[in-house]
Amino acid sequence: MEIIAIANQKGGVGKTTTAVNLTASLADKRQHVLLIDLDPQGNATTGTGLHKNELELTIADVLLDGVSLQEAIVKSPAGFDVIAANRELAGMDITLMGQTNSHELLKSALSDLVAEQANQQSQPYDYIILDCAPSLNLLTVNALVATDGVIIPMQCEYYALEGLADLSQTIERLTELNPKLHIRGVVRTLFDARNTLANDVSQELDAHFGDIMYRTHIPRNVRLAEAPAHGIPVLAYERWSKGARAYQKLADEVIEQSN
Repeated sequence: MEIIAIANQKGGVGKTTTAVNLTASLADKRQHVLLIDLDPQGNATTGTGLHKNELELTIADVLLDGVSLQEAIVKSPAGFDVIAANRELAGMDITLMGQTNSHELLKSALSDLVAEQANQQSQPYDYIILDCAPSLNLLTVNALVATDGVIIPMQCEYYALEGLADLSQTIERLTELNPKLHIRGVVRTLFDARNTLANDVSQELDAHFGDIMYRTHIPRNVRLAEAPAHGIPVLAYERWSKGARAYQKLADEVIEQSN
C-alpha cells in the first residue's frame, strides 16, 4: 500500500482535479484505491458524486472523535472508496490546538486501518490518495506526516514556481517528523503547449527537478472543467477526451514508479 498526498500551497493549480481523476484512473486499471478528502471545501467529495452534507461520517469524525477510517469509508458512484469532507473540517487547527500529537492523527488512523484490514483478511488498498487543502494548515501537515510521497500539481507560470519552492522547503522541514517524506513527482497541469511562457516554465522545471517530473502533461481541457459539475471524474464523463487520456497516462506512470 502506498499513501500519496496531492499537495500544493497555491490554489487553482488542478490539485483536486488531479486527486479525483488520478484515483479514478488507478481504479480503472484494477488498482484498489481509497481517496481521502482533507479539504473543508469538500470538492473532491462532490467530484466523485457524493453529497458532502448528507453523509453520516466524514474525515472530521475520524480526526475529531476517533471514529475509525473503516467506518467512514463510503463507495462513491464513481466506483471507488472515498472518505468524504465538508465544512465540519473548518477550524480544525483551533479545535486541535494544544492536543498532543495533533499532527499524527491521520497517520495513527491509517495504521489502524491497515491493522483492521489485516484482521478481517479484506483486500488491502494499493493506493491511498490524500487531497490536501491549498494551504499549510494542520490538515496538510497531517497528510505530509502520514504520506510516503507527494505529487505536486504545477501550473506552468512564474508565480507557481514560487509556491513550489515554498512547498519544497516545507517538505524538507517535515522530514524530521516523517523521514519517508519526499516529492514523488511534479505534474504539469492546465498546460497549453501553444503558450510560450508555459513552455519556458516547463523547461525550467525539467532543468531543476529532472527525473521527478512526470512525462505526462495535463492539458487545459473543456471536459476536465465540465466533469465536476456532473459529479463524476472525467473518465466517466468523456473517456476519450484529452483530459481523461492524460490522467490515464499519469496513472500508468504512478504504477510504473511502484514497480
